[in-house]
Amino acid sequence: MDNTARKFILVWAIGLAAVTGLGSATAADAQRGYQVDIPVPLDSQATLAVIGTLERLVESAPNDDRLDVVLHYGSDSSGGEATSFEDALKLARAMTGNRLRGLRLVSWVEGDVTGHSLLPIIASDSLLVSSAAKLVDASSGETEFDETIQLTYRSVAAKRGVFPPALVEALVNPEVELAWVSTVGGDKSFASGEELVKLRETDSVLGEEIWSAPGAPATFSADQLRSARIAAGLVSDSQGVTEVLDLAELIPADQESAVGEVKGVHLEIAGAIARNRVRRWQSNLTASRSKDINTWLVSIDSVGGDMDQSALLASLLGLPEPPIRSVPGFVEREARADAALIAVSCKPLYLKTDATLGGKGADEISITDIDNHQELIDQVARSTKRPAGLIRGLLCSDLEIHPYTNKKTGQIKYCTPDELVAGVDDPQLERDRWEQGERIDFAEGLPADRAIELGLAEAKSESLEDAAARAGFDVVPPPVSDRGIIRFVERMGRSKGLMMILLMVGFIALSAEMNAPGIGVPGFFATVCFGLFFWMNYLAGTAEWLELVLLIMGLVCLALEVFVIPGFGIFGIGGMVMTIGAIVLMSQTFVLPKNSYQLTVVTRGLWAAIVSLLGMVGGFVLMRQLFPHVPLFRHLIMETPDAMAIDEAERLADFGWLLGQQGMTTTPLRPSGKAQFGDQIVQVVSDGSSIDKGNPVKVIEVQGTRVVVEG
Repeated sequence: MDNTARKFILVWAIGLAAVTGLGSATAADAQRGYQVDIPVPLDSQATLAVIGTLERLVESAPNDDRLDVVLHYGSDSSGGEATSFEDALKLARAMTGNRLRGLRLVSWVEGDVTGHSLLPIIASDSLLVSSAAKLVDASSGETEFDETIQLTYRSVAAKRGVFPPALVEALVNPEVELAWVSTVGGDKSFASGEELVKLRETDSVLGEEIWSAPGAPATFSADQLRSARIAAGLVSDSQGVTEVLDLAELIPADQESAVGEVKGVHLEIAGAIARNRVRRWQSNLTASRSKDINTWLVSIDSVGGDMDQSALLASLLGLPEPPIRSVPGFVEREARADAALIAVSCKPLYLKTDATLGGKGADEISITDIDNHQELIDQVARSTKRPAGLIRGLLCSDLEIHPYTNKKTGQIKYCTPDELVAGVDDPQLERDRWEQGERIDFAEGLPADRAIELGLAEAKSESLEDAAARAGFDVVPPPVSDRGIIRFVERMGRSKGLMMILLMVGFIALSAEMNAPGIGVPGFFATVCFGLFFWMNYLAGTAEWLELVLLIMGLVCLALEVFVIPGFGIFGIGGMVMTIGAIVLMSQTFVLPKNSYQLTVVTRGLWAAIVSLLGMVGGFVLMRQLFPHVPLFRHLIMETPDAMAIDEAERLADFGWLLGQQGMTTTPLRPSGKAQFGDQIVQVVSDGSSIDKGNPVKVIEVQGTRVVVEG
């Protein structure tokens, strides 16, 4: 064999070994990837499900390499404008956080994706697109431009470096212009807004391609994304995905175990909003997290009462923390004043057909109160995708809220005329860009249909059972608190008729005890009635210890007036005023009425107090007139004292027998002195004349021990 043949065989062997080795390495290096379908729109429950799936997958990632996970947006991905910013941000933060560093996250987009559903795509390590894919207007669904959202998008994009900052800005803010600019050095880059204006003023621009015109929502096609090298590849199916990513196969990840069964508790918010009640609700809800609970069902029937306390509860319900996935709400009759903030913090929110949302209630909310809670209102608005301007108007009807429609884009925002031009350089120019609609009237609250039309609620529901079924429950979940006696007393306390009966029975029993010789059965019944009345109002959030002290002081003053200092003086008047005041204050959360609704509540409380006191007066009359003739109750009534017997007993001596008798003076009468009648000498007084000793006299008048005579 010559040298040429040997060289040929050697080269062939080396080549064969190399090919064989490469094939073995490729087979060894080939790995499987996982596909996670991303639901559009993305809600809080789906967000937690996706995060749970990714956290399970990262546990199976190899120690020396990253596991490929494809986030699939199907061809039917419409409706992304309904994705809330908070839900999208929660997923994006998880994707860019340290916990999922073992995953290589690739977004595969087949259809149109819009709204905040774009944010997880921007948070991905890479992007693959099908030919029909489009990324459309991240601001879709927002009522007004929010600079905080724009900064968040840019921050997420900067962590990955896939999407240029200028392109992200155009996606979030439809008012800016985006261009792909070619410069003198041959480079091509994206520029938008002020950066684009400044770049055009230089001589370095050779050409530009407008990707998004000012005032028009940004829309980027698959060809554009591929030409700008934002998309790593153009694929038609899952096989194409595996080829681009060099995967052996793409396995669908099981998300059902992450979603799991809906397990929840039911929080009933009925009556007034008060600090003691909110603290109890917060404590019970927080404790439920450790009981494998993932959903809070909230039913609301409240007139409000304390804006600060409602804000605390709304922050808990509107921004729930894991493992809580969602907080559906149901308004049966009304959610007025600050209670409306609690209602709109629930998502989804269902209203009964005749329910009222907002309007004047037990707390008078001022514009200053709205300003103090502006940050929370904005957070709730973003979390629930509800217009912040409408929430402010719902709480304070003094705000002049109008719908404003952008004349170019058709975007609608709800705000006051001053808010429309706040922070702009040219207010008149800004006003010209928007068409003002008719002012929205919140004074009497919004009916269900109007609230749903404005986006403050999702749908109507005829019962709590129906709302629970819509939220994914088979039946209404158990109450958040297992203290049945508390719930029973609260429910009984909502009956105004029962409260009136308790007061009347209490006062009638009290009047019976006042007529009875000592504390007995009537006193016990009066104590029980007044105690239940206070306890019911305390649990309802309308009574505090001050009202109880005022009631006790009023009853004590009335007792003093009856037993110690009979008559009708300062103790009687003061006791009556304090008693009426205590009953009225126990039925409301405010002191003085500030709106028509509060005036109605005060009037109802006054009538209840007056009727109750009339019950006490009627009890006195009943005891005096009827009970003495009833053998069963006769012993409860103190006998009426005999005035003649008392007068007779109080006398030191009885001289009535002297009337008309004749006697003889034993001393001169000047005008008093002594006279003898038979064998008895008596102190007497003349009728005014002077009578000497030894003269005859006749008794003409006897008053107790006073004997009047004439000569």
